[in-house]
Amino acid sequence: MTTIVNILIIILISTGVLFSVVTALGLIRLPDVYTRTHAASKSSTLGVLAILSGTFLHFWLIEGSFNTQMIIAIAFLFITAPVGGHLIGRAAYVYGIKVADETVRDDMEPALKKKKKRFSSKKPADD
Repeated sequence: MTTIVNILIIILISTGVLFSVVTALGLIRLPDVYTRTHAASKSSTLGVLAILSGTFLHFWLIEGSFNTQMIIAIAFLFITAPVGGHLIGRAAYVYGIKVADETVRDDMEPALKKKKKRFSSKKPADD
């Protein structure tokens, strides 16, 4: 039983390290803030999630210590990291940072124009 648990822990932590390396390579090699944000939020979330899961299993099944703080950290990270990446990308777009030349399609431009048109057509409130 212990051997199987150790193999599972090694696989989880190794997978987490692999995703973390992919994140680092993505941050270095990708052309613009939008693709870098995608790499930073998606693959780093999976990497840290796998490492924390392996650590949680080690302490729970090998050491006999169930750590609820680790579960809370996993849930918090899983919820907040992708949302943060999305908001950083959206803020960069609204601020006017251009997309890379390799970008094929820009779905954000029509959505922002539609939103701007909708808000500009409303009448100001009477004070």
